[in-house]
Amino acid sequence: MDGTEPRLVDDFIRHLVSQLRAYNGQRLPTARMRLRAAIHHGPVELADNGLAGAAVVNTARLLSSRHLYDALKADEGADLVLLLSDDVYRSTVAGGHTTLSPTDFRRVTVREKEYEADAWLRVPGRGARPVSPGWSGADLSQPPLGDGSEGGMVRHDYRGERINVNNFSAPVDLRGGVVGFGSADG
Repeated sequence: MDGTEPRLVDDFIRHLVSQLRAYNGQRLPTARMRLRAAIHHGPVELADNGLAGAAVVNTARLLSSRHLYDALKADEGADLVLLLSDDVYRSTVAGGHTTLSPTDFRRVTVREKEYEADAWLRVPGRGARPVSPGWSGADLSQPPLGDGSEGGMVRHDYRGERINVNNFSAPVDLRGGVVGFGSADG
């Protein structure tokens, strides 16, 4: 791991959420931009119609996961939902290479076409609450906030002043990485 993957999972997603909040703050609720994102890694090849390889297909399967659609539907206030492949989660978040906590994610099993694998769901700013049928956005109230000393409570609130903004003025080398983004409705 060369440091690119943790920055993508942590800094880039945090910056994207910040930009989406700013953009959506100026929009009517029906005109908001809401995204699904999936991150996986692996070798890719140039093909006539873009990129090819198992990593591209697996990322597409993650991005098509019902878990992402359900999370957006359950939380009308969410601007972005994120799904990490098991490999990416283990090598970045569980490996302690990001500022994210493993408790920020919820393990899910993705079954799309011939693909079946564990993945890790996160709704940035919301924690790792379960998404199940009949679950409403009202279930997403923030846990009581504290500094960690109040009965072991941990702060998971969004703190804009702690965002690292990365503005790239040159191409970013994501060799071995695949990133997928999609709108809320497909």
